[in-house]
Amino acid sequence: MTQPALQNQPVADEDRLRADLYNFLGVLLAAPPDQLLLDQAAGLSGDDSPLGEAISGLARVAKVTKPQGAEREFNALFIGLGRGELLPYASYYLTGFLNEKPLAQLRADMSAQGITRAPNVYEPEDNIASLMEMMGGMIVGRFGTPVPLAAQKAFWSRHVGPWAGHFFADLEKAKSSVLYGSVGAVGRIFMEIEKEGFKLAAG
Repeated sequence: MTQPALQNQPVADEDRLRADLYNFLGVLLAAPPDQLLLDQAAGLSGDDSPLGEAISGLARVAKVTKPQGAEREFNALFIGLGRGELLPYASYYLTGFLNEKPLAQLRADMSAQGITRAPNVYEPEDNIASLMEMMGGMIVGRFGTPVPLAAQKAFWSRHVGPWAGHFFADLEKAKSSVLYGSVGAVGRIFMEIEKEGFKLAAG
């Protein structure tokens, strides 16, 4: 989901941090982490807020996780024999089936935002990793110019908010989750913060 930015516009530090967390979740959910990504996760530190504590928890687990173990966990969760423990797609969470109306709606809104699927990506666009990457990219203008908060809210409310929190809660408690249980906690709390933030912005 990458396109070069057409022009640079200043992005507030708070929004850049939001984008960084969206992007980090997207990378962790797109493929099993290598040692470099695990080291990056292990180097994170958080404050005493719920999100900060979840980030610190992820760092602690990442420190003792090896790439081979992370790959086994990722495969059990998302690939499996036939299918993994979880199906991380908006269509599935919202309709019970893959490749349904939510995917068609997403493709239309991606086109409106100038977002195109990378040629080497074969997953349906409504998978959680791609949606995290899209949100991060829109915030900082990776697909053009930074997207205004109202448009971020509209996209999030249509394609992320209705299901991502449920997915992250399922990931947090999935029987195959160890490292990804911590990823689920970070994602669940972050989605709650985004929901409240968008509400305040609309007020």
